[in-house]
Amino acid sequence: MTDVPNSPVYSKNVLEFLTVANDYCLMMAKINNTTKSFLIDYLQKVCPLLYVKASLLPDIKILNPEANERFVTEEEWESLFNEIRKKFSKDDEFWYINNASEHNDSIKASLAESFTDIYQDLKDFLLLYQKNSMDAKENAVGEVKLAFEKRWGFRLVNAHKVLHYIIMAGNQQDNSFEIPELF
Repeated sequence: MTDVPNSPVYSKNVLEFLTVANDYCLMMAKINNTTKSFLIDYLQKVCPLLYVKASLLPDIKILNPEANERFVTEEEWESLFNEIRKKFSKDDEFWYINNASEHNDSIKASLAESFTDIYQDLKDFLLLYQKNSMDAKENAVGEVKLAFEKRWGFRLVNAHKVLHYIIMAGNQQDNSFEIPELF
């Protein structure tokens, strides 16, 4: 199948999401050169953009699901996770209420895990989208939209809430803080 310029994979919403996702992945790739306060400031601003842009992605009919690929290795994931965890140190872990469960269970989560999982889905999207085939682009958009709806959208929202508390408590430096009761 040849590329069709008016295909939904080339829509304004996909291209804008591609831009924000690329910026996020580039930032995560140079996390070693950032401070905790810079990282928090960046994430506070990019999280809402990622959420809005992902929520505007079009529904894509995937004609060839076999063209889907994953690229981020376990080693790459673990390396980024460890760097983010090191940046957040004691502020990394938080609790949230799982409203999807029957009992509204409290779940322990990690900023590092959340942001690394988001990175993995976005990086896989970017690398698959760059392939020179319509099937790859359709799979890239379809898969990242599904992953947003089922996985990383929730993680993004929960992690962003914690960032808000860190910033508003004035604890963006390399010290820890106590998260107030969230619910």
